Amino acid sequence: MEEQRSSLSLRRLLSVFFVAALLEPGTADKLSFYPMNPLCKFCDLEPSTCSGTGACMSNCSITSICGNINEVCVAIWRKNETGFTIETLCHNPSSLLYGVMLDDYNSSTCVMKEKNTTGGMAYICSCTEEECNDQLIFSPIVDPTPDDPLIPVILVSLLPLLVMGIVVVGMFYWYRAYRQRQLNQQWEGSIKKRKPIAGGLDCSDACAIMIDDDRSDSSSTVANNLNHNTEPLPIDLDLLVGKGRFAQVYKAKLKQTTSDQFETVAVKIFPYEEYASWKNEKDIFSNTDLRHENILQFLTAEERKVEKQYWLITAFHPRGNLQEYLTCHVISWEELHVLSSSLARGVAHLHSDRLPCGRPKVPIVHRDLKSSNILVKNDLTCCVCDFGLGLCLDSSLSVDDLANSGQVGTARYMAPEVLEARLNLENIESFKQTDIYSMALVLWEMTSRCEAIGEVKDYEPAYGSKVREHPCVESMKDNVLRDRGRPEIPDSWLRHQGVAVICATIKECWDHDPEARLTAHCVAERIFEMEDELDKLSSRSSSAEKIPEELKIPIEVEIPEEEVKITEIQNIIAVDCSVSDEK
Repeated sequence: MEEQRSSLSLRRLLSVFFVAALLEPGTADKLSFYPMNPLCKFCDLEPSTCSGTGACMSNCSITSICGNINEVCVAIWRKNETGFTIETLCHNPSSLLYGVMLDDYNSSTCVMKEKNTTGGMAYICSCTEEECNDQLIFSPIVDPTPDDPLIPVILVSLLPLLVMGIVVVGMFYWYRAYRQRQLNQQWEGSIKKRKPIAGGLDCSDACAIMIDDDRSDSSSTVANNLNHNTEPLPIDLDLLVGKGRFAQVYKAKLKQTTSDQFETVAVKIFPYEEYASWKNEKDIFSNTDLRHENILQFLTAEERKVEKQYWLITAFHPRGNLQEYLTCHVISWEELHVLSSSLARGVAHLHSDRLPCGRPKVPIVHRDLKSSNILVKNDLTCCVCDFGLGLCLDSSLSVDDLANSGQVGTARYMAPEVLEARLNLENIESFKQTDIYSMALVLWEMTSRCEAIGEVKDYEPAYGSKVREHPCVESMKDNVLRDRGRPEIPDSWLRHQGVAVICATIKECWDHDPEARLTAHCVAERIFEMEDELDKLSSRSSSAEKIPEELKIPIEVEIPEEEVKITEIQNIIAVDCSVSDEK
């Protein structure tokens, strides 16, 4: 190394003369074709204030022209016990320097890199620009601390969780796809197994979704569990069958995915501005506890953004609503019994706070019960529909929540306390009692079209011609509150024993005092048990007719025999009803 430095000193002297020669006029033009050797800082090992961070200057005062054109500028920074030193020089990168090879020497700046030299650890940089080894550039930390050992531990610990999450998401996606396929298979299988109902129904009747006879349970389960989140169901609207305040009802065709067959369904279409009514009815229908043979069976709900509509898709019943059916048909006593008992069972299920299995259930009040909101099924049983004004009597509801529900319903069927806006909000039973009043009016409409009452007039809704076709609240107040009026029950209706019991039940249900009204459960039990009681009395009456004339003792009785029988029936049923209510 000392010989190299002596040679370099000689070269410096020659460089001075060479530079002087270049400064002479005309010399530069003569030598311009010769390549220039690098010009670098060239100082021996000197102490330095450079701490090895950021950028600092070498503070070397000697500039030298390298002796070989292949040489590059080099700077070496060392740290020892007493401080820091810097050495600057020229060096050919093809040969070792302190036991190491230079790399990145084609750079225009001198970026320090740590190397393990023969003299120990040192930072070395190399570059090709003139005096580029005067400014030394260090990385931000000369002596970097080792990586935090916790980071790899945390990453390794999280890896199983990440894998588990991916597996769970994959299984969930697979389950949803599998479940969708299963539901589609069940749906198609239930349709293939369905048989037409006896009695000569037409094709639309036999194909109606969820026929709602004894064979409809499987279809009902599939319908209530159907879930589609990807795209709307393939439904073609067919015929407008009903129109209300908030929505229109269409008969429609639900196409099968694997064939050209279709199912007939009902589609209730709400405009965008009636979102609240649609959501309220959807939420009530979505409650699985609502399922009952006398409640309209629900298929699904859809938001049709393209049409700007909200849809509710349900079972379709070709016989229409009760009002339409009573308008076109005079019913027999047996049909009256079936219609009235099924209506009472449906309302009782709504109001009940427990399912038949004993599991708790949230009671629901309809608040708009009327003959046009009750459908007639193919077996002539009723099912309650249109829950746009329905209210779930959840225990979490406060008095303020109940008060905000407002005076809702159809004025003709409003209970006296609703017309008067004096509903007892402290007692949720008071909401159920308003439904009972409305149900009594519907029962009256059924009875008025029964052939068992004698002369049957054309259908008219409750209160008939006493009020306008669409009466307002004030008009109904005059009839119901001021005059204490109710629909007329002629004496001729009471000649039939069964009709007399139903009329007595109607009177108890539309009592002015809400607390005096029967519960829906009591009404259902009374109508159900009435047939047995009538059979017993009929058999006793037949036995009495078989007694010989000479054994009969004449007794003067002012009350007709039929009325005695009716009173006896009412007393028996009243006792049974009171016992069931206590239970």
